[in-house]
Amino acid sequence: MVTAREPESALALAEDVLARALRIGATEAEVLVVAGDSSLTRFANSEIHQNVAERSVTVNLRYIVGRRIAVVSTGKVDPEGLRSLVHRAAAIARSCEELEDWAGLPAPAEGMGTITGGVPAWAAGTADATPEFRAEGVRAVIAAADAAGVIAYGSFSNDAEAVAVANSAGIRAAEGRTSAQLLTVHMSPDGGTGYAEMVSMDATSIDAAALGREAATKARASDHPVSALAGDYPVVLEEYVVVDITDQLGYVGFNALSVQEDRSFAEPGRRIGSDLVTIVDDGSDPHGLPMSFDYEGVPKQRVALVDAGICRDVVYDSQTAARAGRMSTGHGLPAPNPWGPFPLNAVMSAGTTSREELIGGLERGLLVTRFHYTNVVHPKLAIITGMTRDGTFLVEGGKIVGPVRNLRYTQSYLDALAGVNAVSSERKTVRGFLGAAVVPALRIDGWTFTGVTEF
Repeated sequence: MVTAREPESALALAEDVLARALRIGATEAEVLVVAGDSSLTRFANSEIHQNVAERSVTVNLRYIVGRRIAVVSTGKVDPEGLRSLVHRAAAIARSCEELEDWAGLPAPAEGMGTITGGVPAWAAGTADATPEFRAEGVRAVIAAADAAGVIAYGSFSNDAEAVAVANSAGIRAAEGRTSAQLLTVHMSPDGGTGYAEMVSMDATSIDAAALGREAATKARASDHPVSALAGDYPVVLEEYVVVDITDQLGYVGFNALSVQEDRSFAEPGRRIGSDLVTIVDDGSDPHGLPMSFDYEGVPKQRVALVDAGICRDVVYDSQTAARAGRMSTGHGLPAPNPWGPFPLNAVMSAGTTSREELIGGLERGLLVTRFHYTNVVHPKLAIITGMTRDGTFLVEGGKIVGPVRNLRYTQSYLDALAGVNAVSSERKTVRGFLGAAVVPALRIDGWTFTGVTEF
């Protein structure tokens, strides 16, 4: 039986499927197995309304004949399900067009055996979390909402998984990984909303009461917002905003495929930020969600993306690395992958400025809690459009003077990094659209807001 608690069982299944694929004619094959236990407690109107749990096993087979590549997945891991998987993959591969620059599956480094968890990525506090444990966290969030006279919404999730990769080039990798996320939106009867979130490998490290107080305070503070004129404002961006910056830059720029397709701004040695901006991708950082290897079984390297404002490198998977004549940095996503490699473990360096000093440095500007509906306008210039949400405030003379209605922006994130003049000394771990990032809050010289939301 394959379970999230036994990575070796996931690896055994991967090796079984690999052998089946090679027996029926694959010249190369790669098998990714993910066995997961996921649980979620949702709450709305300050009451728990849903508690769900799911156990799943997914087998992803990349079947190769020459330069013809097929990718097929299944959740059926009985003998008939696995037989069907490999035969479907073989049939599809025969009808696929050849990938002319196919460089082959990645091979392990010389002398490297099975990777069995090079970094601590598993926390028993998450794997063992019960519905009662999550309910206690939710109770603390709701208590903070009740004390402020607001209503709480949100979710508390726990995930444990075994990830294993086996390929015909000799890669063998398996480890257990855990993650937990508590997020909440508090809504005031007077129109205010507030947001708070924490992500951790260990669910027991999440301070639910503190998150509840943060969201409740923000909701009350954003009551009765007024309109602000569109235009350029100095801003303080909280961590829930900064994660969108690291995500979008990772997607459009720090990605070897976007460089090779001439869609990226990234050039080694190019200045793209102020001296205060340093961003790395580090799968071993314990403050994030660690992982030892990527979804091709390649060990993750620590990659410097931006060093004191200077662009240094981008992340690679095996195919983009082969095109560039270098080694993969361990940033491959599950096949099929049209998006290229991605920095799943972005870490932005902390600064020396307290949160109070960040705001105190604004003579007249805006404090922004969160973005949503963000989309790329121009990838090479990293121009993004989106909207503020859940707490936008006018600051005058270094003091928050009141809430403003949500604003739409269109802004180059590169220009924003160039305008960073202060970085908070504290950081938060926040979920992105693929991985999780460890980020501080930022004060930036100017941000372009193009429209006002009246309702």
